[in-house]
Amino acid sequence: MDKVFRAKRTRAKIHGTSDRPRLAVHFSNLHITAQIIDDDKKTTLAYATTVGAKMTGTKTEKAALIGADIAKKAKAAKVSKVVFDRGSKLYAGRMNALAEAARKEGLKF
Repeated sequence: MDKVFRAKRTRAKIHGTSDRPRLAVHFSNLHITAQIIDDDKKTTLAYATTVGAKMTGTKTEKAALIGADIAKKAKAAKVSKVVFDRGSKLYAGRMNALAEAARKEGLKF
């Protein structure tokens, strides 16, 4: 129940625009997904996931790889600034690794 309230509280304050789209991150038990979304136009500008990818390592290492990948795809889509949407997850561990890898590749949030 706490996750639902945390997700609603987080997403109530976050809205992606054309100038600053939303970087939405989702962690399942097996996979990691990151999307850059323009909420005004309701379109996905960039997308990175571990589904179907041959990645080895820990979940934290995979999160860092996805963070770097989404930042490169954002750069290709001419996006440099985003609003970070962590959903119901706390900013620690895998979430931190993904965010730091994206920042290291030049994505600003």
